[in-house]
Amino acid sequence: MSQHHSAVAPTPYPAKAKRSDWWRDAVIYQVYPRSFADSNGDGMGDLEGIRSRLPYLRDLGVDAVWLSPFYASPQADAGYDVADYRAVDPMFGNLLDADALIRDARALGLRIIVDLVPNHSSDQHEWFKRAVAEGPGSPLRDRYHFRPGKGENGELPPNDWESIFGGPAWTRVADGEWYLHLFAPEQPDFNWDHPAVGDEFRSVLRFWLDMGVDGFRIDVAHGLVKAAGLPDLGSHDQVKLLGNDVMPFFDQDGVHEIYRQWRLILDEYSGERIFVAEAWTPTIERTANYVRPDELHQAFNFQYLSTAWDADELRGVIDRTLEAMRPVGAPATWVLSNHDVTRHATRFANPPGLGTQIRTAGDRELGLRRARAATLLMLALPGSAYVYQGEELGLPDVVDLADEVRQDPAYFRGAGQDGFRDGCRVPIPWTRTGSSYGFGEGGSWLPQPSAWGELSVEAQTGDPDSTLELYRSALAVRRAQPDLGAGNAVEWLRAPEGVLAFRRGEFVCVANTSGESVTTPAYGRLLLASGDVAEVDEDAKMQADTTVWWTTA
Repeated sequence: MSQHHSAVAPTPYPAKAKRSDWWRDAVIYQVYPRSFADSNGDGMGDLEGIRSRLPYLRDLGVDAVWLSPFYASPQADAGYDVADYRAVDPMFGNLLDADALIRDARALGLRIIVDLVPNHSSDQHEWFKRAVAEGPGSPLRDRYHFRPGKGENGELPPNDWESIFGGPAWTRVADGEWYLHLFAPEQPDFNWDHPAVGDEFRSVLRFWLDMGVDGFRIDVAHGLVKAAGLPDLGSHDQVKLLGNDVMPFFDQDGVHEIYRQWRLILDEYSGERIFVAEAWTPTIERTANYVRPDELHQAFNFQYLSTAWDADELRGVIDRTLEAMRPVGAPATWVLSNHDVTRHATRFANPPGLGTQIRTAGDRELGLRRARAATLLMLALPGSAYVYQGEELGLPDVVDLADEVRQDPAYFRGAGQDGFRDGCRVPIPWTRTGSSYGFGEGGSWLPQPSAWGELSVEAQTGDPDSTLELYRSALAVRRAQPDLGAGNAVEWLRAPEGVLAFRRGEFVCVANTSGESVTTPAYGRLLLASGDVAEVDEDAKMQADTTVWWTTA
């Protein structure tokens, strides 16, 4: 595929993005740097590769780009184990590359949001290495959670907490003390009760804000504060409680004071910079606490992501989301895929469940049809939407990766998460042919399927029936329709069983989840459809698993 670089206007952002509260209806595209584009042929994506593909993202029609971590890291958990928050890992480039990327994005009308990982550092972070070396009683140990063990000789962990990746959440060091890590042992948790930790992250925020980033996605935003005394949980199946129950290490009320302090820093900077929370909470109402007017701007809607392709379930989570966000004045967010879950083109192939695997060509076709319909539904809802790289190509999870190529740390822990996140992280295809289908000249860090070329940007561009062109059209219509984007309410319309229909001003969205063709009113002029729809007189016959956009104007 030949890239084209059209001339750009000298204004830093297009008219829509310059208006107040751009983030209330933004479409934000997640780039997983190691899997997006490789500029130097080493098989690993990098910042220069991302920079070269920014015109593609501008033409796709998104408002902002969220970059997963590219900081200096041993890569024990794909960069979510940070050794230096002010440095770029050499595998991705350097600070000059980051600066060039931010500047080019700004010139193209795109905003840049970077990941921030404040719950834990790498075990190779200078603080942690010194804490281990200096031994028990070292002041630096107070910046993490070091504790003596239980048992006669301290041979048992300090409490019963389990790692999200499986196994105990504690690791013992040579001098006998244990340290807390809610994720991999290479990711020790910070002690946010220590003032030095807060001081450090306020400085890190200013460092990247001064570099020109437009905001931060906060990793494990719900995890920073632990319950006083680190009490036992009393359960040995803790992973199943995540996001469903109150946990002594998640969603503690003390996190909100941290974010109030951060908001003051953000508000010192012009240009409407934003915070986005990754906050797994038991309820949408608890999530709303993170986006009160003096805290964060958005929070991921994991309840929506986890909902099956079912009209009743979808309507319920949409209503609960809008009701929860309304009192705090925050926009709802909608997301179908990210780097931690099975892609929705696979997930919807045989729902319910997040771990579904495609077994047949029929499954693949069904999953893609539902994914396309779910995308149009998501983009029609009030608020902001997130798109994960490759979903605009209809990419499925790669489910047949050999054990020896997998890199997800959860896979090797043997418990906890299913360990199959590598399947949604395979580098995306840009061209029909080539050693890595245009990803780079030196292959790819995870092997790509042989069919990847026909799903590439090159293969889909210009094909009116392709998923890529559906996304491009949907994002263009979304920008053009005054009733789409920001808002906090929908007007539900009567619809057949298994069908969702709602109105927003002169815009109407109808989503058929029933698995069968249905007949609905033709609500006016057809704007866009994810599948076949036939208009007969004043009615419309919709294909199964299809979403249609109408305008009454």
